Amino acid sequence: MRTTRRDSGQQLHEPRGSSAPAFLLAQVGAHAASKFAERLRSSGLSPAHAGILRILNAAPAITQQALASALGSPASRLVALVDDLESKGLVERQANDADRRRYALCLTEKGQSVLQTIGSLAREHQNALLAALSADERQQLTTLLMRIAEHQGLKKGIHPGYSR
Repeated sequence: MRTTRRDSGQQLHEPRGSSAPAFLLAQVGAHAASKFAERLRSSGLSPAHAGILRILNAAPAITQQALASALGSPASRLVALVDDLESKGLVERQANDADRRRYALCLTEKGQSVLQTIGSLAREHQNALLAALSADERQQLTTLLMRIAEHQGLKKGIHPGYSR
C-alpha cells in the first residue's frame, strides 16, 4: 500500500493497484455505464434498450433470432427487452415474408425519434465523460481502446453485458 496525505494532514492508505490500467478501465467503465443509465432513465429506457434500438436502426427487419445471435444474448432475455420496446411503441414485430414463423423487428416512427434523442444523450454523456481530454487525446484514447477491444475479441459495437 502507498501512503498519501490529505490536505488535513491525515494519512490515507491507497492500494497500489488503484493506478493500474486494468483497474482504471474498470473504474471508468463502471462510472460511465452508471452515468449513461441515469441519462436514459428520463426516457424510461435502459442501456440495453438503447443498444437494441441502435442495432435495429442499422439492420432494419432483422429477426429476433438474428438479433439475439448478434448480441450473444439468451433469446429469453431478448424477448423481454423487445416486448418492453414494443409496449412503448418503439418497435414492432412484422411478419417475415421469407419465413412466417419468424418476425422482423422494425423501428416505428416514435422509435426513430427516441433513437435521435438517445443519440443526443450519448453525445452529451461522451462530452461530459471526456471533458478532461483534448480532441487529440480523445482520438488517441479511442484508438488504444479499439486495439484493446479487438485483441480481447470483443464484438465491435456490442456491449458484452448482453450475454449475461
